[in-house]
Amino acid sequence: MQTRVEDMPLIAPSPTRADSNAEHSTDFRILGAISFSHLLNDMIQSLILAIYPILKSGFNLSFAQIGLITLTYQITASLLQPAVGLVTDKKPMPYSLPVGMGFTLCGLLLLATAPNFGILLVAAALVGTGSSVFHPESSRVARMASGGRHGLAQSLFQVGGNAGASLGPLLAAWIIVPHGRGSVAWFSLAALLAIVVLLQVSRWYRDHHAERGKAKARRASHMVLSKAQVSWSLLILGLLIFSKYFYLASLSSYYTFYLIHKFGVSVQNAQTHLFVFLFAVAAGSLIGGPVGDRIGRKWVIWASILGVAPFTLILPHASLFWTGVLTVIIGLILASAFSAILVYAQELIPGRVGMVSGLFFGFAFGMGGIGAAVLGHIADVRGIEYVYGLCAYLPLIGIITAFLPNLERKTA
Repeated sequence: MQTRVEDMPLIAPSPTRADSNAEHSTDFRILGAISFSHLLNDMIQSLILAIYPILKSGFNLSFAQIGLITLTYQITASLLQPAVGLVTDKKPMPYSLPVGMGFTLCGLLLLATAPNFGILLVAAALVGTGSSVFHPESSRVARMASGGRHGLAQSLFQVGGNAGASLGPLLAAWIIVPHGRGSVAWFSLAALLAIVVLLQVSRWYRDHHAERGKAKARRASHMVLSKAQVSWSLLILGLLIFSKYFYLASLSSYYTFYLIHKFGVSVQNAQTHLFVFLFAVAAGSLIGGPVGDRIGRKWVIWASILGVAPFTLILPHASLFWTGVLTVIIGLILASAFSAILVYAQELIPGRVGMVSGLFFGFAFGMGGIGAAVLGHIADVRGIEYVYGLCAYLPLIGIITAFLPNLERKTA
């Protein structure tokens, strides 16, 4: 009896060493370019959040209107990403990267010159649309350039975004706050630089896609997981993303308020603590991928989510000094999870790199936005310290990593 391909389970193990050698080695030039572009993209995105006080006073906005700006950005940045990934999985579009950055460029210029609240929403939507195109396609490029070192490639890609997100608030404080909203237009130079870099990346993508696609098609596949197992595994990964990004929302959105309320520090001191935490997150994003390549993604996911729980549980009871130390440790460990989770998910559904990347980037963005809103409401009702006591238990969800299957092929 013949077995149809569509009746077989979904997942194939990683290619053998011979298969890997048949492909190109890791292209660090392309990985560096896509990571640098990620830095510029996420730096631009973070400017929207950083200039909320300027927008609020300049347009006399309510907190509800500020929330609507966030919602507009999050919807376009989150919900469009899986759709973009699904389309480009079926029909690769190498030049979609600079086109996506063009949307971001238009959004920035509109943000600097918007005459009313409605145009501000359009500007936020354009920046979000640019992000929704950039993330799934650039994640695909990182995987193509990995030479089989998928975890390392995703970590290098991810560290660029985290570094950019940490730089945005600082640049806003140095440039936009002293010179006003119009100075946002100067950051269009960063978008133009990203377009130039991404044009070079797109040419490489165009030239290498067909060749690598043929190499991938030649691999023999031995399927090991059923569709039900894949669905269950994706549900577990979604819960882990929820745990990680809800907890990160408590620190990225409310850490300064927590420090000011509990320890009476100045705003500048609190912002310095926040920058140190964000820098630790950027540094930690380099860890998970390459370690996962060596010891297996599942173990990195387990260590980075559940392993951070002792530190999060201690944090609400720590002094100012130890709060600073603990948040650095938490940022380093917790940030290592995303690259491992993303590569694990890509290996669950081979051939759907764009869709999986878009789904997980979009879900992560969405959880961060929802987390900030939910935790803000809880802080209004119960107090900011209650939020940190409650969120301390979120990493314990990491125990469900035990139910993830081991995807690594066992060697004789």
